[in-house]
Amino acid sequence: MICASLTACGGKKGTSESSSAETTEASTLSVSTEATTEAQKKEIDYMALVNKLHALPDGWEDSIETVKFTNSVGDEVEVERKAMVEYLRLKEELEAEGIYVDLDSARRSLAEQQRIMDDFIRDYGADYAAKTVAPVGYSEHHTGLALDLYLIIDGEDIVLNEEMMKHPDIWEKIHEKLAAHGFILRYLDGKEHITGYAYEPWHIRYIADTDAADEIMTKGITLEEYLDDSIRDKAEVEFGSSELFSEDELNDIAIQVKCKFASFEGCTLTTLRYAGDASSTDEALVKMREKDGKEYTQVAEFLSNFYTSDDCTDFEPDSTIEDYQWWLALDEEDGWQLVTYGE
Repeated sequence: MICASLTACGGKKGTSESSSAETTEASTLSVSTEATTEAQKKEIDYMALVNKLHALPDGWEDSIETVKFTNSVGDEVEVERKAMVEYLRLKEELEAEGIYVDLDSARRSLAEQQRIMDDFIRDYGADYAAKTVAPVGYSEHHTGLALDLYLIIDGEDIVLNEEMMKHPDIWEKIHEKLAAHGFILRYLDGKEHITGYAYEPWHIRYIADTDAADEIMTKGITLEEYLDDSIRDKAEVEFGSSELFSEDELNDIAIQVKCKFASFEGCTLTTLRYAGDASSTDEALVKMREKDGKEYTQVAEFLSNFYTSDDCTDFEPDSTIEDYQWWLALDEEDGWQLVTYGE
């Protein structure tokens, strides 16, 4: 998956028995919220923004009340209590229309994220880990409010990202029902430069406020845009013509750039364009290989224009940056990689 947020995909199978159990559990959860616990004494902000620039709020892990859900193949998933109740109601409503989903993953603790980071550093090196794994404290899955779904079609588990992408009609029906349960689609197509992640039709986020959820879904905006009026989605992507790459390939490459751009605080992307086949030289390819020590097979350059806000710290504030360079290279095993930028 491009710009992976490290959501695991495991085989799961939905059954009528598990559906019935979940409906019962939803009712039980609704009633049991009357019990007072230490976690319930602290109110969490269901609209909290966690992304590549905004860390999990302090004290969050001590404040949330979670429930653990055992899915149909025995995998345990932990979810914030209210989000779980609404997920089960959403699931029940979908099943009434013949659409079956299951819950793949939800809350990931800070400690678990650190273990993932450590494993990737050990197995693939620090540079690859930094490109692939969300920094500890900056993954939305820490909140317990972000849920990853997968489809069950004709009794078959559809768990691989590329396979789930083949069913846009089903995802559209699922997305239509999210807002009524306080959920939103979190990572939108074409908004990678804002969210920092590629389009994920399976990744939904509970925000509790159904009116806000309806506005977000109706307008087709991100949570970032809803919370901050200063964010303006002005990005234009220009591919021009290429004899080396198809438009789909160039789009995949551009997404890598846009995902990284989302970490540029106080910057608004206006234009991202392919620099042209003339930049994809053998000399450039050699430089990319020397940079990462990998046997890349292709290279591509993109150029971007963006402007900075008054509070920008990485670039000159209140200015326009033009022809900012991005160099990417193709690894036959891992796909297109952002190798270097701004040089």
